[in-house]
Amino acid sequence: MKKLISAVIVLSLIFTAKAQNTLPKVVHGKIERIENFESKYITSRNVDIWMPEGYSQSKKYSVLYMHDGQMLFDPESSWNKQAWNVDDAASKLFQSNKIKEFIVVGIWNGGETRHADYFPQKPFESLSNSQRDTVNAQLKRSHVPVKKLFSPQSDNYLKFIVEELKPYIDKTYSVYADKENTFVMGSSMGGLISMYAICEYPKVFGGAACLSTHWPGTFTLDNNPIPDAFIKYLNKNLPNPKSHKIYFDSGDETLDKLYPEIQKKVDRLMVKKGYNEHNWITKFLPGENHSENAWSKRLYIPLEFLFKK
Repeated sequence: MKKLISAVIVLSLIFTAKAQNTLPKVVHGKIERIENFESKYITSRNVDIWMPEGYSQSKKYSVLYMHDGQMLFDPESSWNKQAWNVDDAASKLFQSNKIKEFIVVGIWNGGETRHADYFPQKPFESLSNSQRDTVNAQLKRSHVPVKKLFSPQSDNYLKFIVEELKPYIDKTYSVYADKENTFVMGSSMGGLISMYAICEYPKVFGGAACLSTHWPGTFTLDNNPIPDAFIKYLNKNLPNPKSHKIYFDSGDETLDKLYPEIQKKVDRLMVKKGYNEHNWITKFLPGENHSENAWSKRLYIPLEFLFKK
C-alpha cells in the first residue's frame, strides 16, 4: 500500500508540474480556461469552466465548484489516463430533464501544495503538539511533500474560492449567486475540503458531495488522531440540515479500504444532527476502488441529489 501511495503521489505531481496548455476535450458543451488564476491567498493555478450545450446569457445556471480540476473531463489529458467525465454525466442528466442545468468550475490542484490546500485546517489545529508530530511523521513516510512541519492552508484555499474565484464567476458567467444554487464536490482529499467548505461557509454553499472522503488525513489508521478530530469538528460545525445537502460515499478497495469504519461514525453523527433522506445520502459500494473511473461510474448519484428540480 505504501509503495502504491508513494508512486501515485509522485506521478501526479510530475504531471501537474508538466501540465499541458491545451484544453481538455469534452463530449458535450465547451470549456474556457483561466490560466494561472492569481490569488493573494494561494499559489496561482488553472481554472477550467465547463458550460453545457446551448449555454446562453439569456438564462441563469447553478454552479458546481470541483477540486482536482485537471482530472474532470478528458482521460487523455490526465496523469493516469482517467477522468470523471463530468460533461458526459451532466449532459445525460440534463437530457432526462431530472436536474437543473449548471456550469462546472474545475479548480486545478496545486501539485505539491495539494495536501496542505485540501486538509481541513481547524481540526488539525485542534490537535496537541505531539499529535501534530505524529501526523507530520505519517505524511513524511507516505512521501507527501512536507518541509519541516506539515501546515494546512485550507482556510486560505477556501478564501480563494469564496473571496476571489466566486466573485469572478458570478460576474463573468450567467449564474445564480445564492447558496441554493452553489455547490462543491471532490473526492479523496477533495472530499475533505468539500466537507470543510460547507461547514466553514454555510451561507455560500448549499450542498457538498464528498466521494471517497479521505478521513484518515494521512495514509494509515494506526495511532492516527485525525479521524476523531474531524468528527469532533463536524459535531460542532455541521450546517443546518434544513437548508443544506451533504453526500458521502466510499468503496472498500485500494485506498478506499481505510474509509468505511470512519464513515459509519460520521453517519451516526449525521443522524444525531438531524440529517435524513431528504438532505443527506451516504453510500457504501463494495468492490469499488479509489480512482476517477470509480467516481465517474457513480457521479450521476450526487449530481441528481444536489441539482434535483
